[in-house]
Amino acid sequence: MNIKQKYCGYITIIGKANVGKSTLLNQIIGKKISIVSRKKNTTQTNIIGIKTEQCYQSIYIDTPGILFDKKNNEIKYNNNFFNVIKSSTLILFVIDRLIWTENDEIILNKIKKKRIPVIIIINKIDKIAKKNTLLPFINILKKKNDIIEIIPICAKKTKNVILIYNVIKSYLPKNPHIYSKNYVTTNSQFFTISEIIRQQLILFLGDELPTIIKVEIESFQKKENQKKEKDELHIRAIILVKNIRQKKIIIGRNGEKIKKISIMSRQNIEKEFHMKTHLLLWVKKHMFK
Repeated sequence: MNIKQKYCGYITIIGKANVGKSTLLNQIIGKKISIVSRKKNTTQTNIIGIKTEQCYQSIYIDTPGILFDKKNNEIKYNNNFFNVIKSSTLILFVIDRLIWTENDEIILNKIKKKRIPVIIIINKIDKIAKKNTLLPFINILKKKNDIIEIIPICAKKTKNVILIYNVIKSYLPKNPHIYSKNYVTTNSQFFTISEIIRQQLILFLGDELPTIIKVEIESFQKKENQKKEKDELHIRAIILVKNIRQKKIIIGRNGEKIKKISIMSRQNIEKEFHMKTHLLLWVKKHMFK
């Protein structure tokens, strides 16, 4: 029996906050599995995305933006990307346009110690005013050791992402596939729903609230609608905030804001799960660690 050789590996996407890591992941996978906003630190935990195409399976880990301690200019060690990259085949280091800072240099030097191939993704090139500055910048980056590729892209455009994916495939090692071909993420239903609600909070409230807001799913039930003979989702979720002021902001005058957030969250949940949804939201003060 001729068994076709398979290729599989882990690719970790890293970079500072708000450089476009989640947008890149969603484009590669072809599905929105990581929420995106202009607000920094939108991604709060590692998001797994899986792309299987014929004999190739690439498993992507979208990590939260790397934070630095302002006192000593060192990476905060509550960032767990050090542990994540240990098992990585490849690292996608995303940077914002032609911005290369001392912090980026620190990140790259930390990665070098792990001896894992690095591809630098120069994102948002559509926002570079003087295009003739791009090539000299790439030449400067080429002088840094252990960088195997430098790819300028606009993560919002599919054609740029196809180029990245083709490069990634060439570095995947010979391995059996870990997930079945229909998997696109390991996110649980609870996690997906909480992220949908959190995105609506960010979209509606913007800078009024910090990204530390969390959403917990208290109950998730599928109930049969006797009249339509179809299952419906019944969800109860809690929005956790730090203080009464934040609670008032989310609720809004006469509950107007929480009502809009609930409606938009419910509509997005219905799109994701293709089921009529009943969503009950409420806000609770919570002590964050």
